[in-house]
Amino acid sequence: MSMMDMMGMMGKVKEMQAKMLETQEKLGEIITEAESGGGMVKVVVNGKKELLTVEIEPELLNPQDAKMVQDLIVAATNKALAEIDEKVKAEMGKVTEGMMPKIPGFDLGNLFNK
Repeated sequence: MSMMDMMGMMGKVKEMQAKMLETQEKLGEIITEAESGGGMVKVVVNGKKELLTVEIEPELLNPQDAKMVQDLIVAATNKALAEIDEKVKAEMGKVTEGMMPKIPGFDLGNLFNK
Protein backbone atom coordinates (compact mmCIF):
# COMPACT_ATOMS: atom_id res chain seq x y z
CA MET A 1 0.00 0.00 0.00
CA SER A 2 1.47 3.35 -1.01
CA MET A 3 1.76 6.37 1.26
CA MET A 4 -0.94 8.15 -0.77
CA ASP A 5 -3.31 5.20 -0.26
CA MET A 6 -2.62 5.30 3.48
CA MET A 7 -3.26 9.06 3.64
CA GLY A 8 -6.50 8.65 1.73
CA MET A 9 -7.60 5.86 4.03
CA MET A 10 -6.75 7.90 7.14
CA GLY A 11 -8.80 10.78 5.75
CA LYS A 12 -11.76 8.48 5.24
CA VAL A 13 -11.42 7.13 8.80
CA LYS A 14 -11.38 10.67 10.22
CA GLU A 15 -14.40 11.61 8.08
CA MET A 16 -16.26 8.50 9.23
CA GLN A 17 -15.41 9.21 12.89
CA ALA A 18 -16.79 12.74 12.56
CA LYS A 19 -19.98 11.46 10.92
CA MET A 20 -20.41 8.77 13.57
CA LEU A 21 -20.04 11.34 16.37
CA GLU A 22 -22.59 13.56 14.63
CA THR A 23 -24.97 10.63 14.24
CA GLN A 24 -24.44 9.63 17.88
CA GLU A 25 -25.51 13.13 18.91
CA LYS A 26 -28.67 12.75 16.82
CA LEU A 27 -29.67 9.47 18.47
CA GLY A 28 -31.95 11.40 20.81
CA GLU A 29 -33.97 12.47 17.77
CA ILE A 30 -34.56 8.89 16.57
CA ILE A 31 -37.68 7.68 18.33
CA THR A 32 -40.03 4.74 18.24
CA GLU A 33 -43.32 3.93 19.92
CA ALA A 34 -44.47 0.47 20.96
CA GLU A 35 -47.52 -0.84 22.73
CA SER A 36 -48.74 -3.85 24.64
CA GLY A 37 -52.06 -5.08 25.93
CA GLY A 38 -53.75 -4.23 22.65
CA GLY A 39 -52.72 -0.59 22.93
CA MET A 40 -53.60 -0.20 26.60
CA VAL A 41 -49.95 0.68 27.38
CA LYS A 42 -47.82 2.76 24.98
CA VAL A 43 -44.21 3.82 25.42
CA VAL A 44 -41.84 6.01 23.43
CA VAL A 45 -38.06 5.54 23.50
CA ASN A 46 -35.24 7.30 21.70
CA GLY A 47 -32.02 6.09 20.10
CA LYS A 48 -30.14 6.72 23.33
CA LYS A 49 -32.37 4.04 24.86
CA GLU A 50 -34.13 6.55 27.08
CA LEU A 51 -37.76 5.98 27.97
CA LEU A 52 -39.50 9.25 27.03
CA THR A 53 -43.20 8.66 27.70
CA VAL A 54 -45.53 6.04 29.12
CA GLU A 55 -49.26 6.17 28.40
CA ILE A 56 -51.63 3.92 30.34
CA GLU A 57 -55.34 3.60 29.61
CA PRO A 58 -57.25 4.85 32.67
CA GLU A 59 -59.22 1.60 33.09
CA LEU A 60 -55.92 -0.18 33.82
CA LEU A 61 -55.21 2.11 36.79
CA ASN A 62 -56.89 -0.13 39.29
CA PRO A 63 -54.93 -1.34 42.35
CA GLN A 64 -55.95 -4.96 41.70
CA ASP A 65 -54.36 -4.77 38.22
CA ALA A 66 -51.01 -3.28 39.33
CA LYS A 67 -48.98 -6.40 38.47
CA MET A 68 -50.56 -6.65 35.02
CA VAL A 69 -49.86 -2.94 34.35
CA GLN A 70 -46.23 -3.40 35.37
CA ASP A 71 -45.90 -6.39 33.05
CA LEU A 72 -47.47 -4.44 30.17
CA ILE A 73 -45.07 -1.52 30.69
CA VAL A 74 -42.09 -3.89 30.65
CA ALA A 75 -43.41 -5.63 27.51
CA ALA A 76 -44.01 -2.36 25.64
CA THR A 77 -40.64 -0.94 26.70
CA ASN A 78 -38.73 -4.05 25.64
CA LYS A 79 -40.52 -4.03 22.29
CA ALA A 80 -39.67 -0.34 21.75
CA LEU A 81 -36.02 -0.91 22.69
CA ALA A 82 -35.76 -3.77 20.19
CA GLU A 83 -37.27 -1.58 17.48
CA ILE A 84 -35.00 1.37 18.27
CA ASP A 85 -31.95 -0.90 17.94
CA GLU A 86 -32.95 -1.57 14.34
CA LYS A 87 -33.43 2.16 13.62
CA VAL A 88 -30.06 3.03 15.19
CA LYS A 89 -28.34 0.25 13.23
CA ALA A 90 -29.89 1.54 9.99
CA GLU A 91 -28.81 5.12 10.77
CA MET A 92 -25.25 4.00 11.56
CA GLY A 93 -25.23 1.95 8.35
CA LYS A 94 -25.91 5.14 6.38
CA VAL A 95 -22.88 6.79 7.99
CA THR A 96 -20.45 3.99 7.20
CA GLU A 97 -21.87 3.12 3.76
CA GLY A 98 -19.21 3.37 1.08
CA MET A 99 -16.50 4.43 3.53
CA MET A 100 -15.21 1.10 4.71
CA PRO A 101 -14.72 -2.14 2.84
CA LYS A 102 -17.33 -4.79 3.59
CA ILE A 103 -15.69 -7.17 6.04
CA PRO A 104 -17.86 -10.16 6.96
CA GLY A 105 -18.68 -10.11 10.66
CA PHE A 106 -17.47 -6.52 11.13
CA ASP A 107 -20.51 -4.34 11.73
CA LEU A 108 -19.87 -0.75 12.84
CA GLY A 109 -23.59 -0.26 13.41
CA ASN A 110 -23.25 -2.40 16.53
CA LEU A 111 -20.62 -0.15 18.08
CA PHE A 112 -23.28 2.11 19.58
CA ASN A 113 -25.74 -0.56 20.67
CA LYS A 114 -24.15 -1.27 24.01
